[in-house]
Amino acid sequence: MMSSMDDQVSSYQIRPTFETKFRPSMVKDVIHGVLIEELEGKVFSDKEVPSLCKSVAESITSKVKELGYERYKFCVNVLIGEQRGAGVQVGSRCLWDIDTDNYASDIFLNDSLFCVAAVFGIYSY
Repeated sequence: MMSSMDDQVSSYQIRPTFETKFRPSMVKDVIHGVLIEELEGKVFSDKEVPSLCKSVAESITSKVKELGYERYKFCVNVLIGEQRGAGVQVGSRCLWDIDTDNYASDIFLNDSLFCVAAVFGIYSY
């Protein structure tokens, strides 16, 4: 005879279902759309970059949350720099569960600025 405690333990979901798993391609589409919407036609201004980064990050966060990923925490990184013909390399490291956690990123370029945005989706157990 199973106790009610056994029912509760066996019904607790420790992994997201296939349908609710973080989908990098869907998130990349969201990032891409926000970057175009927020940055198209913008000219680099070092005074405006901090507020612009914050605005882009908040827009990405709210639109990714609309995708309905339950129990996921999101970390959104946005980097904006001036286009001067030099290269830039951006790196990151995370400790996460490869079965549940993932990320998506996209870049935006125009004649004046570049932007690299990344969203890390971490499943909350």
